[in-house]
Amino acid sequence: MGLQDKLNDLLQQGLKQVEESVNLESINDVRVKMLGKKGPITEVLRGMRDLSAEERPKVGQFANEVRDQLTNAIDEQRAKLENAKLNDQLKKEAIDVTLPGNSVAQGQPHVIQQIIDELVDLFIGMGYVVAEGDEVEEDRYNFEMLNLPKDHPARDMQDTFYVTPEILMRTQTSPMQARTLETHDFSKGPLKMVSPGKVYRRDTDDATHSHQFHQVEGLVIGKHITMADLKGTLEVVAQDLFGDELEVRLRPSYFPFTEPSVEADITCFNCHGKGCAVCKYTGWIEVLGAGMTHPNVLKMAGVDPEEYGGFAFGLGPDRFAMLKYGVNDIRDFYQNDVRFLTQFDQKG
Repeated sequence: MGLQDKLNDLLQQGLKQVEESVNLESINDVRVKMLGKKGPITEVLRGMRDLSAEERPKVGQFANEVRDQLTNAIDEQRAKLENAKLNDQLKKEAIDVTLPGNSVAQGQPHVIQQIIDELVDLFIGMGYVVAEGDEVEEDRYNFEMLNLPKDHPARDMQDTFYVTPEILMRTQTSPMQARTLETHDFSKGPLKMVSPGKVYRRDTDDATHSHQFHQVEGLVIGKHITMADLKGTLEVVAQDLFGDELEVRLRPSYFPFTEPSVEADITCFNCHGKGCAVCKYTGWIEVLGAGMTHPNVLKMAGVDPEEYGGFAFGLGPDRFAMLKYGVNDIRDFYQNDVRFLTQFDQKG
């Protein structure tokens, strides 16, 4: 049998093996077996050295044609097998796009932040500026410039977390009042500011108290400001958040940085004034403290108390949230129960 006959037989064998290949592994085996350096085609071509000079080009050309036909057949079969494998994979991993998708829950601000935002928006509408400060504060601004010297007994009620003897976690957002008073230019008009933020106290956690809570404090300093302005402001705040259903009352109190001072109470949301554990059987819940700014606070900030006066107030968004939504335990706001928190939809 001549070399051309042997090559033709190998071509037919190779084409048959290509056709019978059912996966990528088997078609690769055919390629190595038929076209590899140790394959039968290479072995046949080694006999070309025994051919005459006239036969050698013809056999060489035919050998190239055989190699090309097998290579093309292998490539076509490999493409078919790869496509079949891909289709099979797509079929197994198919996604029914006609099914409804899974909805992604959209987050919202925490209910306390919602109350803070509502209060801040209210005060901005009344011409106040917002002054936010650091939670780590100097003793000088947290206490001393608010008429609370180092030996003042009122410090015991606010004793908090100290970083150093002169640096502490602020017990109120009032330090921003002192800082703003120092820099305000009264020749451009009165000072009207609110300072929201987180504060820290030595309180024992219970249904209405927490060692870590939030405050929104306000300060108005100018000429001819009276207690009537303070009362009107507090009533606007209460009516904006709670409407006219709950009664508001002012009663005398004491704060070192105001004189005279008052407490503002709102009728207990839980018992509506009858008395219960939430309001400690008084029928009222304290929501904020206020008063006319103490002359010493003005003096220490470099403001003449003979020419300027005003009022300050501090309220707790946490308690306002309790009142607004009828929550009887402040700790519920901090336990991160999503089922509880998602009840309070973002206003607007």
